[in-house]
Amino acid sequence: MAAQQIGVSDALYDYMLSVSSREPDALRRLREETRGMKFDFWQITPPQGQILGLLVELTAARKLLEVGVYTGYSSISMALALPPGGRLVALDISEEFTAVARRYWKEAGVDDRIELRLAPAVESMDRMLQAGEAGTFDLVFIDADKPNYTNYYERALRLVRKGGLILIDNTLFSGRVLDPDNPAYEPWRREWTLGVMAFNKALHHDERVTMAMTPIGDGLTFCRKR
Repeated sequence: MAAQQIGVSDALYDYMLSVSSREPDALRRLREETRGMKFDFWQITPPQGQILGLLVELTAARKLLEVGVYTGYSSISMALALPPGGRLVALDISEEFTAVARRYWKEAGVDDRIELRLAPAVESMDRMLQAGEAGTFDLVFIDADKPNYTNYYERALRLVRKGGLILIDNTLFSGRVLDPDNPAYEPWRREWTLGVMAFNKALHHDERVTMAMTPIGDGLTFCRKR
């Protein structure tokens, strides 16, 4: 048994995909189309997509919330696992990127399960709370601008039911959390790194949830509302 996390080389990662990935064709083509697009590093990995779908199945989730859509890989991964009548509310601000998502939602046959709301996510989440939707979501996935992570998380904690899950992506932020003041970073990367670090520190001591941080993808943190 390994005493610490195994290092994953490109070859080992490819092997893992070869014996575990069940990526639908629509997701594969979406991933290939997204590669080379602006901010293509925002897209989650296939193993993350599988984990999201598995968690939807394991928890029998019927009502999902996604904060940050990009081109739709994560929303498809979750929506495919929804039972009949289940739905996903997807929040984003980009018409450009979500136009790609909409196309692949339809191709994957999940467009009728996803409701896209184009507005700042904090505003959309506040409207949900004002509409009485607190405690009605089974699972929330947060993968958006990092300086707002704490704002998204606090609202997600109110929107998700007791025992529900909140998943947060990029909590290791490509290792930049170890060196946030590196002068080679663009200003926005430093700001996002500091946002992730502040969120991680606060979450570590948040007794409202049971949590675990994992090195899956770019760091994926799991929280269960107590």
